[in-house]
Amino acid sequence: MEDEGVQIIKLEKHETKDIRNKHVNGALTVIWRDWDDKPSISPKMIYVTSANPWEIKGPHLHTKRDSYFVCIQGKVVFVVQDHDGKYNEIETNEEEPVMIHVPKNYASAHMNITNEKASILTIANLAWRPNDNEMQNVNFDDYDWTKWKKNVTN
Repeated sequence: MEDEGVQIIKLEKHETKDIRNKHVNGALTVIWRDWDDKPSISPKMIYVTSANPWEIKGPHLHTKRDSYFVCIQGKVVFVVQDHDGKYNEIETNEEEPVMIHVPKNYASAHMNITNEKASILTIANLAWRPNDNEMQNVNFDDYDWTKWKKNVTN
């Protein structure tokens, strides 16, 4: 989805190897480098947020900051409402990493769609300060969150 600034940026993921016998021992995902074309930001705040199983965080919008999200553990769906009121859904996980750019004044929420905790790395071009009032809670009352819970096993 690319809609007036909302972007999905595919990230580089590289296998890492043991220094002794060269077997694959993990992976490295490039989130941001100062010389990359995208995202072309100067980070002012970087943080990790978590979402418990099947929980929704948001929806809200930021009036002054752009946010860049990367799922680094688990699987989440981001729901971003465009300026025409249409909901755009972006499923993401740690195995196929993408960075989701949500510009200021776009309402968004994300939901953990697994039975395990999910973690999301966030890069912002404006640092959060207590009582800055730049975030506005909104409602996605007409959005059907239950469709993501249809395969829930307890």
